[in-house]
Parts: sequence; structure tokens; C-alpha cells
Amino acid sequence: MEAKAIAKTVRVSPQKARLVIDLVRGKNVAEAAAILALIPNRPGAAIAKVLKSAAANAVNNHEMDKNSLYIKEAYIDEGPILKTRLYYRNKGIGYRVSRRTSHITIVLGERQ
Repeated sequence: MEAKAIAKTVRVSPQKARLVIDLVRGKNVAEAAAILALIPNRPGAAIAKVLKSAAANAVNNHEMDKNSLYIKEAYIDEGPILKTRLYYRNKGIGYRVSRRTSHITIVLGERQ
């Protein structure tokens, strides 16, 4: 049995979020939550929120044991890019400022 949680269009760069999610992939939920609470990177808070939601889904919807949950799959997909404003450079050339977003997906499984 699996439990899943997804957060879409999170204002975090996918490249930076992938560095954080690689630290917790395959770990127990309690251990992963402890790592995410202490990590100084900004994506840690968003990933911790999705992890907490997936754990709540597992316990409440699928009647899984909270102590035997682990992160079965965790991945970051690229979301829509917010092209907000122009950044002017030499010779009157304007470059767009791209604000990257991410879709965070965490799938939890139960260890036997």
C-alpha cells in the first residue's frame, strides 16, 4: 500500500529542491522530518510540509502504521516559469527574469 502527497507550483527552484530531496529519499519518515527541520536551505520547509501531509494521508486514509513508514519515492518536477519583469543590460537589451517553480511529490510505503 502507498500513500502520496503532491504540492504544485511551489516557489522554489527545482534544481535547489532536488539537492534537498536527495538527502531524505529512502529514509524513515521520522528521520527525514528531523533532517528537514535542521537543514538551512529554503526548500526544506516546503518538502517537510509535503512529507507531513503524506504521513497524515497514510495514517488517516490507508490505516498504515506511523512508525513503519518510509519514503518510497520522492521527486521534484519543474512547474510553470513565472516571467515577471525585464532586467536591462548593455546597449538597451532587456533580459527576462525567470522565477522557477516546482511540483513536489512524495510517496510513502510501509516496511514489513
